[in-house]
Amino acid sequence: MSQIRVFFAQRDIWEVETPILSAAAATDLHIDSFTTRYVGPGAASGRQLYLHASPEFAMKRLLADGSGAIYQLCKVFRNGETGRLHNPEFTMLEWYRPGFDSAALMDEIDDLLAFLCGVGQAERVTYQQIFEHHLRLDPHRCSLSELRACAALHDLMPPCLDDDDRNGWLDFLLTHLIEPKLGRERPMFVYDYPATQAALARLKKHDGIVVAERFELYINGVELANGYYELADVTEQLNRIERDCALRVERKLSAVPKDERLLAALAHGLPVCSGVAVGVDRLFMIAHQAKCLQEVIAFNILNA
Repeated sequence: MSQIRVFFAQRDIWEVETPILSAAAATDLHIDSFTTRYVGPGAASGRQLYLHASPEFAMKRLLADGSGAIYQLCKVFRNGETGRLHNPEFTMLEWYRPGFDSAALMDEIDDLLAFLCGVGQAERVTYQQIFEHHLRLDPHRCSLSELRACAALHDLMPPCLDDDDRNGWLDFLLTHLIEPKLGRERPMFVYDYPATQAALARLKKHDGIVVAERFELYINGVELANGYYELADVTEQLNRIERDCALRVERKLSAVPKDERLLAALAHGLPVCSGVAVGVDRLFMIAHQAKCLQEVIAFNILNA
């Protein structure tokens, strides 16, 4: 942890601290936030709060206020995530670089891994290339029936997945058939995700297809980082949040309030920047050649 701080200090990137409790929560369909209630001055009848799943929204408010390059090391919380690579409470390293595009931020992640672990430069491949190489499918153009047929060919059947959920089928094939093979020889960045998986990333047109300027880093089959060339358009961000909220209702997931303060910060003006979140526990796991998170954290959820 101290070496991580040395790395950022050498680059004049400020360490910041933002609230763990928030009035809003991530609307991502795959994140289930922990909730609690505040009862006290200003909220005598109680006020629902959420443990943050990422410091992203608050850090973007700082960026919009002129903070410059910033990073944060903090605990984050995601309900229901327990296993070899998951714990509901985990440590995240997140940082933002005004003036950087995705490629420049990937360069800096390479530098961080070399500094901490002596890891060589990562290979860079597109989302389309990994699907074509491993499954002989073009993920941007193939039909839903082709995705389902590919799963059947490998004797895989998801337990709870709608037949028309294209992103769900892509994720299912990625996690079960492709991810375990990524980053085996050396680290691997996967970039240019489908536009429907943009989350908080910008969109661009590439080879006649609109893709998200998003990347993920894999080492030894483990996803270590998720980064974006950050979306700064408040109207587009609001549309994505409202779409997520509608889907949460449709899929009977818990409803969450949208972050009006984030939207206000975007309206004020977010600088052109890229940001990335790194799972620190997974980073330690890789650095120490551990097989599961339980080997590198003192207390998991079962003995907390």
